[in-house]
Amino acid sequence: MYNEKDIIAQWNADMYDLNETYTDDAEFALKLMGTTPKKVLEIACGSGRFLVPVARAGHDATGLDFDEHMLEKIAQKTADEKIKWHKADVVYDDWGTGFDVIILGANFLFNIVSDMDYERTQKLMIQKSADALAVGGHVFVDYAYTQYPEKWFHNPEENLIWEGTDSHGNYGKMALLDNTYDAESGVARFIRRFEMRLADGSALVQEIPSEKHFASLGQVHKWLEEAGFVIERECGDYQGHSISETTNRAIIWARKTG
Repeated sequence: MYNEKDIIAQWNADMYDLNETYTDDAEFALKLMGTTPKKVLEIACGSGRFLVPVARAGHDATGLDFDEHMLEKIAQKTADEKIKWHKADVVYDDWGTGFDVIILGANFLFNIVSDMDYERTQKLMIQKSADALAVGGHVFVDYAYTQYPEKWFHNPEENLIWEGTDSHGNYGKMALLDNTYDAESGVARFIRRFEMRLADGSALVQEIPSEKHFASLGQVHKWLEEAGFVIERECGDYQGHSISETTNRAIIWARKTG
């Protein structure tokens, strides 16, 4: 399931770190958290794009992620003693307990990697958030959302995600091909294609068939309710607007009640 070749995974981590530099989501979450220091856990923390600002704001921040190449980049960004991270399969491994805030951000609900049924895994992430939180703690859920997913996902044309040269001199590009969306199941299927020209002059191409389940807002609401959460705020963008046809996020701040 974590099936990119290692040299591609390494390149992918570099490209993510170079291209995904926005902090609007972290800044929005920090406003919701308030200024009192909290014990925060980010699931799929990657290279620390979100986690590092949380720690710098004075919170006790912990991150979990399976990708070692991504995790290696966190140390390059901070030496803050209130930040820690380690490798974990967040589907099967224990998250710990007693947290004040759980972060399920950066489109994680859509991008989960697991051999488990996709919809079941998404629901499990909400339940594991409840299990890891102290009573009264909050989960921050943020994922790409549209009322018309078929317009997003049903696209047979190539969609270039990024291209460039990594820190080892390997050039590559990643694109999504043959995107289709099944409205009945909510499943998007596509191919991730990596084309690499390595520093030693050799070429490498890898195509990985992929599928993701697009969770409706109603499904997420149900999962939160079943896990004992009460939604305190819900927005469609980082400016705080309501979810509508003109917004592209589902941002939910929900409190564990018991």
